[in-house]
Amino acid sequence: MSKKKVGVVCGGFSSEFEISILSGKTVFLNLDRDLFEVYLITIRPDLWTAVDDYKTSFKVSKGDFSLISDNHNVKLDVIFNMIHGAPGENGQLAALWELLKIPFSSCDSYNAALTFNKRDCLSVLRSWDVPTAKHFALNHGDPIDLIKIQKVVGLPCFVKANRAGSSYGVYRVNIKSELEPAILDAFREDHQLIIESALEGKEVSVGVAEFNNKITVLPITEVISENDFFDYAAKYEGKAQEITPAKIKESSKIEVEKWSRLIYKKLGLKGVVRSEFIFVDDIPHLLEINTVPGMTSKSIIPQQVSAMGIELSDFFSYLLQTALKQE
Repeated sequence: MSKKKVGVVCGGFSSEFEISILSGKTVFLNLDRDLFEVYLITIRPDLWTAVDDYKTSFKVSKGDFSLISDNHNVKLDVIFNMIHGAPGENGQLAALWELLKIPFSSCDSYNAALTFNKRDCLSVLRSWDVPTAKHFALNHGDPIDLIKIQKVVGLPCFVKANRAGSSYGVYRVNIKSELEPAILDAFREDHQLIIESALEGKEVSVGVAEFNNKITVLPITEVISENDFFDYAAKYEGKAQEITPAKIKESSKIEVEKWSRLIYKKLGLKGVVRSEFIFVDDIPHLLEINTVPGMTSKSIIPQQVSAMGIELSDFFSYLLQTALKQE
């Protein structure tokens, strides 16, 4: 049987470019060469390129996503999407791959766009009674009514870029004088913001994937940040303690697994997804959903896969084989 040609796509147009490169390299290095012929594709605003195991360089066609070199062209069988942020996590590239009928590892274009937009996603999930924080929506150019914002969400609160990841554009506000500067700083990342009440409690990160046509929750990770919240430094610079499996009550485990499965199913998600929750009075409140979660050596999903007793190469192979079946 011939090997399937896999494009591991990373990079992108957002502040998460470097993290995405690291995630992409993790996947590229761990894919089984007995099963797959692998190409590492880097997407930049002005240049799409690829390289194979033999250091052969390719240009990537923006028309049919084929790989072009001086000697030959490569038509990909499947995509492993590792772009955090635009254009990989927000549905833009997914729409292209759908049009070209190239299977890919992450969720479809509509659901990618929905989950990447924190405000829209939370609005949908509230219709299914998913517990969340109180929030206030603010767009660039809107009047900044500090009194109204405080009345809705209270203090402390979080000011967040509506369409960003890796905690870029996220600021914790403890006192009134910090609110407007945080808003102005967050607008540098996105012209849409979501301002949420700060939930106090145990934070957990929950990975979900589909195995053998069954929605499976990976071992849960408890996150204990050295900083005010699970920010970039906590995620990628070792400023957090991550305990997998989480030391939580069995009833709490059952409850957060229930909500994680429901969200995955209701939103029609695909591939591996990671959601963040905070327990308030033993009730897990959803913070956000990541449909292209990090895969660096410091990322949570690889820790959870290891806790399952599964090799990363086998896990990645399963995600690709599942994507190919959904072709």
